[in-house]
Amino acid sequence: MLQVEYEIDDRLFRNAMGSFATGVTVITTEIEEEVHGMTANAFMSISLNPKLVAISIGENAKMHQHIKNANQFAINILSSDQQNVSKRFSGQLNIDSEITFDSYKGLPILEDALAVVTCELYSEYVVGDHTIFIGHVTGVKIEEKEPLMFCNGKYRELKELEG
Repeated sequence: MLQVEYEIDDRLFRNAMGSFATGVTVITTEIEEEVHGMTANAFMSISLNPKLVAISIGENAKMHQHIKNANQFAINILSSDQQNVSKRFSGQLNIDSEITFDSYKGLPILEDALAVVTCELYSEYVVGDHTIFIGHVTGVKIEEKEPLMFCNGKYRELKELEG
């Protein structure tokens, strides 16, 4: 593999990537009846036929191995009223109350998510310090709600522009 080093400051790179507004997801899976979840905004649609999506997980994240072990995962796209859910799964908020999960297509999913996409692991690609997991979509649910957004390190709401 050709590797070229460029002198780009890590903080500058993170700030530039953080200026790209995204939705917020919580990735969930289950192994031996234990539910695991993490907040992520590295999610994208890949293909319509077959229906494929991608998530990118850092090699040091616990979820990285959980997805490899479970061979399936759910992507919960959060609604604008789920900021605390995002913070909880990213480790920013410690609350003693228990989160209740629904079940869909054999996977744990979050109640009140804007949308849910369930997947079987289709393929994976190690790229730098992350793995891109490609999921073959097994189910989709959607509710009419507003999305939770994230940009420049802050949660945002989607605002329609007048045209």
